[in-house]
Amino acid sequence: MSDIKTITDLLIKFRDERDWKQFHNSKDLALAISIEASELNELFLWKKNEDVDKDKLKEELADILSFAFLLAEKHKLDIPTIIKDKIKLNGEKYTVEKSKGSAKKYNQL
Repeated sequence: MSDIKTITDLLIKFRDERDWKQFHNSKDLALAISIEASELNELFLWKKNEDVDKDKLKEELADILSFAFLLAEKHKLDIPTIIKDKIKLNGEKYTVEKSKGSAKKYNQL
């Protein structure tokens, strides 16, 4: 069993023991990811990168990933596959020759 499957199973067990599946529709999971991402951003607000509280960083990142794993599971998406597919797509949009060392968006290269 993969680590991702193990983690997803733990999340589902946690969710189901609390009868929270009823609240985990796609829209609300997507909103939860966005809200948790905002909380992650807040950790860096008005600070230098190195001043971030690492424990809080771990908590917020775990929240984001947890909701993302649940959303992927809800739609029967295989996380390694969708990430590999996205890397391939990005490789086509951001070729090494055009994008190396550049922060420009693909349509500005």
